[in-house]
Amino acid sequence: MLLGEGRIALLREIDKHGSISKAAKAMDMSYKKAWRLVDEMNRNAKKPLVQQKIGGKGGGGTVLSQEGVNAIRIYTELQEKERAFLREQEIWLQNEL
Repeated sequence: MLLGEGRIALLREIDKHGSISKAAKAMDMSYKKAWRLVDEMNRNAKKPLVQQKIGGKGGGGTVLSQEGVNAIRIYTELQEKERAFLREQEIWLQNEL
């Protein structure tokens, strides 16, 4: 699976903290698991969702690529469409019963 609720949450935390390690800690997840999930997402996506930021004066870190930002946006839009569909189906069902 490329994306799911947990992976999107991890991407959001990486975006917030600028670090896989800090994102994992915020989610009470091991760094090893977080890194594995990021690696899987990057390998399975057409382009990497997460990129390493090379160190310098402010140090290195991890950032979302534009594809990573888009993945969060698209996933969120899909969830909203799903909720709207389910609301419509619930109304339909109530009218049918």
